[in-house]
Amino acid sequence: MSNQPQKTAIITGASRGIGADLARKLARDGFAVIVNYNSSADAAEKLVSEITDAGGTARAVAADVASRDGVAQLFDAAKSAFGGVDVLVNNAGIMTGGAIADTDDATFEKQVAVNLGGVFRGMRAAANQLRDGGRIISFSSSVVGLYQPHYGVYAATKAAVEALTHILAKELGSRGITVNAVAPGPVNTAFFLSGKSDELVANIAAMNPFKRLGEPDDITHVVSFLASEQGGWINGQTIRANGGVV
Repeated sequence: MSNQPQKTAIITGASRGIGADLARKLARDGFAVIVNYNSSADAAEKLVSEITDAGGTARAVAADVASRDGVAQLFDAAKSAFGGVDVLVNNAGIMTGGAIADTDDATFEKQVAVNLGGVFRGMRAAANQLRDGGRIISFSSSVVGLYQPHYGVYAATKAAVEALTHILAKELGSRGITVNAVAPGPVNTAFFLSGKSDELVANIAAMNPFKRLGEPDDITHVVSFLASEQGGWINGQTIRANGGVV
């Protein structure tokens, strides 16, 4: 048994989907986990119960990362419950597709507020409050680089996340904090499948050499590695976990 104090991870948007799987995985890895949610209180509390019943440590914390004080609430809750923060996973995100010409201001501003504003504030808080040797892991997307129609605003927000990642990695290196991004391809989750026909899903799955969608574990294992001691020499990178989509 290690005598080191338990490390703490904050995961934004963790009540369902990949975020929930990440919470389970990092809890199994030994982290005390802050399960952030915005509106899905029941799902978050159920997840916390699942983690604690399995011997892990977790707390559910409500906060809207798109608001100016949402991320601060998460860090305050983590420090109050567990004494500090070692890992931040910026997972919360939304996607509303549509041609750029047809995208109204409200749709644009909401995606920017969550996908970019939430990540920026998370990075800023982590830069000031993370313990030395910590990890900042943010979610981009493989739509960056593919430049597909109808993903313009979403791809733009994720490209900005990648830029922040590369720059912050250089700013925090002296403290041993790594800063990386994970850019999944299509993953078999309700978030991805919503509104898509079986034919469309099959066509998308055929885009990579393995001819399948990613599974949540394909992503959580990458994040787990980046959050671990073994991931300490990976810094300032965007890892495109997409099965080879180019």
